[in-house]
Amino acid sequence: MNTLLPTTVVGSLPKPSWLAEPETLWSPWKLEGDALLEAKQDALRIAIHEQSRRGIDIVSDGEQTRQHFVTTFIEHLSGVDFEQRKTVRIRDRYDASVPTVVGAVRREQSVFVEDAKFLRATTDQPIKWTLPGPMTMVDTLYDDHYKSREKLAWEFATILNQEAKELEAAGVDIIQFDEPAFNVFLDEVKDWGVAALERAAEGLRAETAVHICYGYGIKANNDWKATLGSQWRQYEETFPLLQSSSIDIISLESQNSHVPMDLIELLRGKKVMLGAIDVASETIETPEEVADTLRKALQFVDADKLIASSNCGMAPFPRDVALAKLSALSAGTGIVREELERSAPKV
Repeated sequence: MNTLLPTTVVGSLPKPSWLAEPETLWSPWKLEGDALLEAKQDALRIAIHEQSRRGIDIVSDGEQTRQHFVTTFIEHLSGVDFEQRKTVRIRDRYDASVPTVVGAVRREQSVFVEDAKFLRATTDQPIKWTLPGPMTMVDTLYDDHYKSREKLAWEFATILNQEAKELEAAGVDIIQFDEPAFNVFLDEVKDWGVAALERAAEGLRAETAVHICYGYGIKANNDWKATLGSQWRQYEETFPLLQSSSIDIISLESQNSHVPMDLIELLRGKKVMLGAIDVASETIETPEEVADTLRKALQFVDADKLIASSNCGMAPFPRDVALAKLSALSAGTGIVREELERSAPKV
């Protein structure tokens, strides 16, 4: 697309209360069967409508048809037993009961492709679809089969590549892989994480993105952030690897974080999806606050490579808060867009 400083959302948006319990991760569906399918599609229509009317340029499904950004994909794969559960430490941060890998993991059929086709048929705007990244998938399971995080990640990368190619064929313009684990397991990122991510994106003509954040605005993540000191420099280790990778767009957390803005310089030449909306606070950013964040970023990334977004998904927010934040994102981006257009040389 030719829009200067396009806007988008990282992933999830709050679900309507008639579909699932609001402000809750892993919230169970309130309907079943055909009624659930219809309700999911209605929620997806609403998500598209709200993004469009609030000035979001690259729209997504808002993850309205899935309960969780990782497990909803995994539950469609064979080789994973959701009844046989173990407690594991998620990203070295909090304990969770997770399913167990009991055999070879396989994708027997597409997972999100029909939803993506519905999204594509509902809007003429560019669309983005999110998938979990291989390392983050590994970190959300107990592996009783491969006995190797790397081996399991490579299996997931192949599966993700199959899904991504079908999403591309369905008309998806940007395919985003979510890898919050990249901010935790830094040695593994270097050893095999980026390579597995590139395998997941191999051969795609659609633009590819990787989203690396410090997590949803839940207590466990916020408590972890409080231990990271006055500067969060995890990106300093991952950005050089990603700058030389085949991934097109790097998505990072910025608003109200302790990430030094100059780390973006390490991505020079790549597109940058900058989080200018905080997902750890219900305080609505002012347009000027958003604009100020983008102005600072423009010292380190060219304007034609900057995409304005949120820090992470907004599923835990009340809907009115999330939608107000989308409006602020669009308005703040509009301020900077006008500034850039006024300062551009006249031809």
